[in-house]
Amino acid sequence: MLIKQNIQHKIFKAAILLGFIYFFVLMLRITLLYIPYNSMANFLAIKQTEVETRPEYLTIFHTHVYTSIFVLIAGFVALFFNKSLKILHRFSGRIYVILTLVFSSTSGIYMGFFANGGIFSKISFIILGILWFYTTYKAYQEIRNRNIQAHRHWMWRSYALCFSAVTLRLWKVILVYLFHPNPMDVYQIIAWLGWIPNVLLVEYLIKRKKKIKL
Repeated sequence: MLIKQNIQHKIFKAAILLGFIYFFVLMLRITLLYIPYNSMANFLAIKQTEVETRPEYLTIFHTHVYTSIFVLIAGFVALFFNKSLKILHRFSGRIYVILTLVFSSTSGIYMGFFANGGIFSKISFIILGILWFYTTYKAYQEIRNRNIQAHRHWMWRSYALCFSAVTLRLWKVILVYLFHPNPMDVYQIIAWLGWIPNVLLVEYLIKRKKKIKL
């Protein structure tokens, strides 16, 4: 029975790893669209008002795009190898925390003020950025206080918010394929759908884990 559970656990971890690699490659391809530096590349083509009227917009946008791809993989490595490879876990965890707190979440908050989809979308992305910063800081604070379990749970929350970069695009594909909505309606929906289910799932897993320990 124990051997069977061990095999199932390894298969599950392998599936997670393969799934992450697939989505990471997709995100990397999106990131590479902005290299070399181009004010008309991809998404920026519909943000020319901001590009032309706000001198800081392009710098902050590219800061968010370029750092977030490293944050995405660093966070996954930190969570995936939290027990098996301690050195890798700590190294990637430090990269994740520094990049998220200094660059990715803060630039995300700024970007939220100019999000497509009107005020409804703007509020969501601003809240997302603030929560991402807060949960990451709490994870850092808890590990500094040697509260391993609390640190792990806050990292789960932080990465659930980070992974919204993937899930909002996944939801966009699903919604467009099934319902063919207006583009601005899509932005308003995925702005919330991209991260709220992630957070709810993590909170469920945390509560379940606590119950099992009791």
